Amino acid sequence: MFTWLQSRFSRNDLGIDLGTANTLVTSLDGDTLISEPSVVAVYKGTNEVILGGNGVGDEAYRMLGRTPTNIEAVRPLKGGVIADFEITEKMLRYFLRKAQDGKSLMNPRVVISVPSGITTVERRAVINSAERAGARKVYLVDEPMAAALGVGMPVTKAQGSMIVDIGGGTTEVAVLALSGPVAVKSVKVAGDNLDDAIIDYVRKNHNLQIGPQMAETLKKTIGSAAPVGEEKTLEVAGRDTLNLMPRKAVMNSEDIRSAIEPALKGIMRAVLDCLELAPPEIGADLLEQGIVVVGGGALLPGLDSYISQGTGLPCTIDDEPLTAVVRGTAKFLEDLDLYAPFLSEGEDLQ
Repeated sequence: MFTWLQSRFSRNDLGIDLGTANTLVTSLDGDTLISEPSVVAVYKGTNEVILGGNGVGDEAYRMLGRTPTNIEAVRPLKGGVIADFEITEKMLRYFLRKAQDGKSLMNPRVVISVPSGITTVERRAVINSAERAGARKVYLVDEPMAAALGVGMPVTKAQGSMIVDIGGGTTEVAVLALSGPVAVKSVKVAGDNLDDAIIDYVRKNHNLQIGPQMAETLKKTIGSAAPVGEEKTLEVAGRDTLNLMPRKAVMNSEDIRSAIEPALKGIMRAVLDCLELAPPEIGADLLEQGIVVVGGGALLPGLDSYISQGTGLPCTIDDEPLTAVVRGTAKFLEDLDLYAPFLSEGEDLQ
């Protein structure tokens, strides 16, 4: 009877990819229940979430740069770590409630992915935030391990493999073999830096101030890491930095490549540093298996050829790069005992 109850309640367990840009929540079955921006709209001067606590995710993201004077849209995570504990807690509570849809009789156990380079204090903050948001038990897993498991890498075998996870706030690079990472590099250069670089470029070269949403649109629509096919153009609207009036300008693919090149070099440096840390015996495996890239940054056209050219290794983009990490958390939920060596919990961080 007890075993049946345990099995019944374990169906409510959730995996969470708590990202700087987006939060994804999956069920034990691997179904993605939530995929929304990590944004919360609050009344200025307070941490009260608008719309009765529902101004979170997609609803809040639409308000970025467009809020009335009494409301601000907040991104409570910066560089992969919690920057605002209370708002993160409210965001998690909203997502947990939405994922369960009122069907659960017991609060869920959750596996949350975190950047590999964060401190014990920062890990503790994630656990505390999730517990206060309603999680019954919280386990943390480093993002590279979750991503590797999510894309089906043979993490429990001696064969070496390499994963690059380019998120919104951090890029996680790891070489894995024999049930764990043998080399890891975590840097705070990722998708947000590409957006910021585009904003700076447009301001300096076109005297036009654009917002983060327009920068992201430019990146996704005409951006690329290397020339791919026909060059594209896109008309953008913003505010003239000289007369402060609304104005339009036309950007092309070369503009965006020039803008993001320094940030891409930072990501490439992390990949090369990780390769230098890896044991030489794994080199043959990597020449055969290559590098797999996941995360939102993996959607940038030409990124695979850019990384391949810089490393001399074959490089592929996962078929579903946005969900690779959260798919991995679901794999951990399937057998918490088997994967216990890769997980940390509150007691481990005292």
